[in-house]
Amino acid sequence: MGMTGWWRIVEMQLWDAEAFDLVGPAFIEFDQDLVGRFRFIAVEGWMDCRDVERACRPGVEFSWQGSDEGDDVSGRGWAALTAYGTLEGRIFAHLGDDSGFRAVRAEPQASPFRGRGGSRR
Repeated sequence: MGMTGWWRIVEMQLWDAEAFDLVGPAFIEFDQDLVGRFRFIAVEGWMDCRDVERACRPGVEFSWQGSDEGDDVSGRGWAALTAYGTLEGRIFAHLGDDSGFRAVRAEPQASPFRGRGGSRR
């Protein structure tokens, strides 16, 4: 997966930076074992990813589960590399909001990757 690593979410369609950085820097992270995690506002999710191509660019589609202020939440989403080297995608919460996002590759500012359920390989 060419998107492995930590990406800083710098823009979201539904929320401004003050909102999406509420509990710390918003991010999405992909591990080489096709799992990942993300955080924005008070939502933290753990992803199960699948490699795909979107508009002839490397990408992933994923399902996720996690928490929002302590409540269990789940959903799906996708992300793909752009021609500019940024990441664009959309995160959907089951029976809830969905928002597009844009992220840039960055050094992790959170703890190292801690995927749930371990490796699938």
